[in-house]
Amino acid sequence: MFRIPVIIKVLVLFVVLASCSEYEKLLKSDDFQKKYDAAMQYFEDEEYVRAATLIEQILPVYRGTQRAAGLSFTLAKSYYHRRDYILAAHHFDSFVRDYPTSEYAEEATFMRAYCNYLLSPRPSLDQRTTKRSIDQFNLFITRYPDSERVGEAQKLIAEMRAKLLEQSFQGARLYYDMGDYAAAIIAFKNSLADYPETRHREEIMFLILKASFRLADRSVPERQLERFQSTLEEYYTFIEEYPESRYMSEARDYFERSLSILDDYPSENLTQELN
Repeated sequence: MFRIPVIIKVLVLFVVLASCSEYEKLLKSDDFQKKYDAAMQYFEDEEYVRAATLIEQILPVYRGTQRAAGLSFTLAKSYYHRRDYILAAHHFDSFVRDYPTSEYAEEATFMRAYCNYLLSPRPSLDQRTTKRSIDQFNLFITRYPDSERVGEAQKLIAEMRAKLLEQSFQGARLYYDMGDYAAAIIAFKNSLADYPETRHREEIMFLILKASFRLADRSVPERQLERFQSTLEEYYTFIEEYPESRYMSEARDYFERSLSILDDYPSENLTQELN
C-alpha cells in the first residue's frame, strides 16, 4: 500500500535531477538560441532565477538585435517576480533609457516607479527611495496621460506623500519635544509649506503658537518683547484658520499671558518695536 507514493517520490526526484542536469548543461553551452528558448520557457514556467541567469548570459550577445528589448524587459520582470526590487528597479530603469519607444516602455516606466514604491521604508527612515518613486510616477503620468494606470499612480503618489508628510511632522515634533523651540518653529513652518494638505495642519499651527510662547518665555529680556509679539501674531494666524479649534482654550491662555507680559513693557518700547 506504500509502494505508489514511494514510486512517485522517486520519479519526482528523477525529474528534478534531470532538470538540474539539463540546466547545468545550458549554462555551459555556447548554443545561444537554445539558451534563449530555454530562458523564455523558464520565465513562462515561473522559474525566474533560471530565466534571469540565462538572460544575463546571452543579453550581451543580442545587444543591437530585435531580441534585445524583449530580453531586457523579461530580465527586469524576472527580478521583479523574485521580489528582488532593487535589481528590478535598476533593470526597468535601464530599459526605459535604452528603449524609450519600445512597446514595453509604458509598463517599464510604471514598474520602475512601482519597484521603488515597494522599497520605500517606514517614515522614520531615509526617504530618498520614496522621493525617487514619486518623481518617477509623475514622469509616468506626464509621458502616458491616457494610460489606464494613471489613477493607480496618483493613488500611490498620495500614499507616499503621506509618508513624507508624517516624517516631516515627526522631525519637527522632535525639535519641539527636545525643547529647541526656535528650530521647531522653523521645521513646523517648512512642513506646512511643503505639505499644506497635512492632516496635522491644525496641530502644527497650534504647536507653532505654543513653541513661540515658550521660546519668548525662556528668552533673555532683550529678546522677549519681539518674541512675545510674534506669539500674538501666531495666535491671530491660528484662530483665523481654526476659530473653533479644539486647542482654543490653551491657545487663548498663551495669548492672554503674552498680552499681560507685554503690558508690563514701557509704551515707548512697544512703539519703537512696532516701528
